[in-house]
Amino acid sequence: MVLSLGVIGLGRIAQAILLPLFQEGKFTPEEVYGVVGKEESIPVVSNQLPLGVKVVHSNHHDSQEVWRAPINLLAVKPQQLNNIVSPYKEDFHGNSKEKPLLISVLAGVTLNKLQKNFPGHCCVRAVPNTPVLVKAGLTGLSWGEGVTSHHKKIVKDIFSPISQVFDLPEHQLDAFLALTSSGPAYIALIAEGLADGAVAAGLPRSLAHQLSHMTLFGTALLLKEKDLHPGQLKDMVTSPGGTTIAALRHLEMAGVRSALIEAVVAAAERSRELA
Repeated sequence: MVLSLGVIGLGRIAQAILLPLFQEGKFTPEEVYGVVGKEESIPVVSNQLPLGVKVVHSNHHDSQEVWRAPINLLAVKPQQLNNIVSPYKEDFHGNSKEKPLLISVLAGVTLNKLQKNFPGHCCVRAVPNTPVLVKAGLTGLSWGEGVTSHHKKIVKDIFSPISQVFDLPEHQLDAFLALTSSGPAYIALIAEGLADGAVAAGLPRSLAHQLSHMTLFGTALLLKEKDLHPGQLKDMVTSPGGTTIAALRHLEMAGVRSALIEAVVAAAERSRELA
């Protein structure tokens, strides 16, 4: 079996990307080769993947075989990047019409840095968010030099089963990350706060969490399916002198709207700093 996909780093996001690809038959397990940073991670990761995927430790003598694949998925932590070195330069894959493809999901690592570290590859930055774990994610893509239309199709086929895909200029990825990748943490904080409020008002904890989650889910679905501006939905719910406007007054006095705006801006600025 020809090696088709080499994965460097097999954490939750990499696994979320891989499993639908196996389910849809885009790759067979025998075509995929993975490298992990800790030897004790091998049995844990192997149990999460189909039988046939080869997983080795980064110090294993066969670990460099991962780079023989025409497609590499780089999914280590950003601070580990300097420890990742491809042994192959421009002349490897010399019989191919295209350079091999490197897809990086490392937050804040620029295309320029990727290209310097992996000069034998065409590089792509992908910014998926954690809802890819339930096939409801968002992924931003920026293309490096030399990326072909064939490469682009490969990348979109990889991320489409788990997310909506957006082509973006690289300078917009920081804002995309600040909203979509950090955003689930903001929403989780809101969900927790709403549930705590319901408990304070008299509901049991388990029911409060269930209702909070479903309220957020239903509201997001309504906004999306009816293509509503958030202000429209707010006005639909808010009646004169009612409970909702009383609550909204408290939120405005607490500066919740401003805090959310500044949170997204702060995350984007931090992403630029890390780059």
